Amino acid sequence: KMLFRFQTSKPSYFISPVGQIKGVIYFFSSEMSPFVKSYLFAYNFLQASAWTISLLSILNKTVNVAYSSAGYLISVMQTASFLEVLHGAIGIVPSGFLSPLMQWSGRTHFILAIVGQIKEVQESPWLSITLVAWCIGEMIRYPHYALTCLGTCPYWLTYLRYTGFIMIYPTGLMGELLIMYKALPLVKERNLYANFFSVFPFTYYDFLWAVLLVYPFLWMKLYLQLFKQRKSKLGKADKHHGKRKRR
Repeated sequence: KMLFRFQTSKPSYFISPVGQIKGVIYFFSSEMSPFVKSYLFAYNFLQASAWTISLLSILNKTVNVAYSSAGYLISVMQTASFLEVLHGAIGIVPSGFLSPLMQWSGRTHFILAIVGQIKEVQESPWLSITLVAWCIGEMIRYPHYALTCLGTCPYWLTYLRYTGFIMIYPTGLMGELLIMYKALPLVKERNLYANFFSVFPFTYYDFLWAVLLVYPFLWMKLYLQLFKQRKSKLGKADKHHGKRKRR
């Protein structure tokens, strides 16, 4: 009877640092508390709004000034999406952290380290195509996440989320690869990031070549995962949608 009774000389209100950490993790990872729902809805709503503004800014200008029109906002929101890695790491979303980390690293490196530093690629039509593909994809993804948090996501948006990527993602990938390839001679000519890479036995130019070779394979892994998710999510959505129709 006394098995779970603890004796302590500390006041009852004392919580150890370890206990505090465990409490925070439990609070955030507990199944969709009102605070977590509100936070995730606000985050996804802000991201959706920013990507919509970015697309409108791009479409209001000519093709070759997409980056000057919306590049700064896209860079900020893409960097801020590191929060999604943390969301998966602490368990408030079921995505885990590895896939979001891979996606975040690839895109952030592209927009900050390459596009943001090499003006010659900023006016490329392929960059405009890439940024438009990013914007459209995120304008679907973030509203879907936001409404899913509230349990009010319509079937058509779920279908669009798990179908639109089939064309949008390869378009974005092609643009990213072409821009990186176009940047290679400029990276070599300027010995970009020489100070940082001086501690390594290779240059940033070598690193970028390695990224170009590996990128399609890593991307394909994530792309195929989305097809698995599509089968699972649309199957569940179809059943739920069918039940609602019968009612």
